[in-house]
Amino acid sequence: MSLFFLSRFIMNFFLETIKVLLLSIWYNVESFIYFFVPKKKKNIAGEVVLITGAGSGIGRLMAQEFASYSTVLVLWDINQEGMKETARLAKSNGASRVHYYICDCSDKNEVYRVADQVKREVGDVSILVNNAGIVTGKKFMDAPDSLIEKTMDVNIMAHFWTYKAFLPAMIANNHGHLVSIASSAGLIGVNGLADYCASKFAAVGFAESVGLELLATGKDGVKTTIVCPYFINTGMFDGCQTKWPKLLPILNPDYVAKKIIHAVLTDQVYLLLPRSMYLIAGLKNVLNMKQAIVLGQYLGAFNLMDTFRGRSRKQE
Repeated sequence: MSLFFLSRFIMNFFLETIKVLLLSIWYNVESFIYFFVPKKKKNIAGEVVLITGAGSGIGRLMAQEFASYSTVLVLWDINQEGMKETARLAKSNGASRVHYYICDCSDKNEVYRVADQVKREVGDVSILVNNAGIVTGKKFMDAPDSLIEKTMDVNIMAHFWTYKAFLPAMIANNHGHLVSIASSAGLIGVNGLADYCASKFAAVGFAESVGLELLATGKDGVKTTIVCPYFINTGMFDGCQTKWPKLLPILNPDYVAKKIIHAVLTDQVYLLLPRSMYLIAGLKNVLNMKQAIVLGQYLGAFNLMDTFRGRSRKQE
């Protein structure tokens, strides 16, 4: 009997290993093909797109980009005047309908309350973009507890509550898209950004885990996109200077917004910007700790926040 189970184990191990190797080869071939032949974009006309932090910055630009595909837009922010301007721009860019709601994403009860209002007044959200984010810009020991808690509440806990609110309908329909606007600081630690990095690492891990959970339960119609850009020129990180602007440039907001929407339309799971981040993140994962520290020093991760000013209202 033991020999039977041993032979069965060996056979299963052999078959599954062959399967993994063949799939790996195929996916490499597929990636090579897509390098030359663009992926077909899906049609999102009529989809209900909810964007948090839509009152300014990348949130506003994404709203304008989504609007050009005749989507129904739902805008969330704490800045009502900012949302009015975003709504105006989105309507002029082709959105079929635009709705906006004041919502403090750091407040779980408010997220649930406004989410229920959206479902009653607009319908089920089919594309959820968790974009709202804040940064303290202080060294860990200098950051007040209240600001650290606020960073975690906005940058990651809000993702939990919005998923809880809108994911059930996506699962029921096996249709939807979850977009997490994380950061390259969610892949590599940066001196002076302890709370921000912690929240963005959490955002990446959370989105990855939920994506796997959906696949494991057969809900492959609900797609996920995790966005990890380097610092974007929206004012949030004003004053920060990059050591190697050719390798790691401060990103143009319009460029980032267009790349995010393209990633959604082609069901791209990971989007790292600029492209050099793919190499840097890969190196970080294979180097030993001392080598990784040297790499961080070389890339400027030790001094990036030395000249940080930010803006008076740091929420996007």
